[in-house]
Amino acid sequence: MGASWDRDLVRRVAAAIGAEARAEGVQVVLGPGVNMKRSPLCGRNFEYFAEDPMLAGELGAAYVRGLQETGVGASLKHFAANNQEIERTRISVEADERTLREIYLAAFERVVKTADPWTVMCSYNRLHGVHASENRWLLTEILRDEWGYEGLVVSDWNAVHHRVRALAAGLDLEMPGTGGVTDAEIVAAVRSGELPESVVDGAARRVLRLVERAYPGPDLVNGPIVDLGVPPGRRLSAEQLALLRADEHHALAREAAAGCVTLLRNENAALPLKKAGSPSSARSPRTPASRAAAPPGSTRPASTTPSTCSARSTATGSATRPATSTSR
Repeated sequence: MGASWDRDLVRRVAAAIGAEARAEGVQVVLGPGVNMKRSPLCGRNFEYFAEDPMLAGELGAAYVRGLQETGVGASLKHFAANNQEIERTRISVEADERTLREIYLAAFERVVKTADPWTVMCSYNRLHGVHASENRWLLTEILRDEWGYEGLVVSDWNAVHHRVRALAAGLDLEMPGTGGVTDAEIVAAVRSGELPESVVDGAARRVLRLVERAYPGPDLVNGPIVDLGVPPGRRLSAEQLALLRADEHHALAREAAAGCVTLLRNENAALPLKKAGSPSSARSPRTPASRAAAPPGSTRPASTTPSTCSARSTATGSATRPATSTSR
């Protein structure tokens, strides 16, 4: 979808996903993902839009708006700096603050401020040695205090390593549940004075607000809601099948696929590649100017050409180098 540069197309696809989610009793869709495609080996690149934070932010916001217009919540993920697959549950991302704010956090900021996703999902990785699920600078100081986010922060599945520290940092909901084990840890921490009760109250309020948003009611669009979803293997009812609008959504999928096709010109006979040992390169004919502004009437965002799209700036700004990740 990132290759379409089309906000309206992304919004309509997200609305179709929302309609199908409602038909199957799904109240929150775990997307969109707006991390940067720093490495082609990142296993979640298929969920991310682009290498450019502005493009990812604009299309991510369109996705959230389209989805939530149907009464289904979005979960903006993976917050933040989840950009590689190797050791992604253990690595520590080391990047200076300017790099984080200009590249790795910028798309999240745009979506939070312009589309208000119901939930934000934290990532697995560490940031400067601290797991994202326990990173107060990330979850509270940036997300809530600076950006004004009032929704729910949820963990990626099994991304919580210390429930009390995570709750204190700003993580409201641990997924999946632990059968009451970590709940007991929270109760003990409150009783011992380690954790203020007000922190628990705040998280509980945000969980209840999500429940109120997601619960079927007259303020939502019409459509059958199955509270617990549809178990695998169970047939959908005729009413649910009608809500899926399969033919209409298949046509939309074809439109989206066509809108994302990218053609390359074989300039200077760059292809086929020369034999091993012979230098050769394939390059896109697209120049920064060709993406500088959207044509009249287009819904795709105009693009800037940042000096560092997947690199980190030095203190002087005179050179760039990639942000690094180290195993812990």
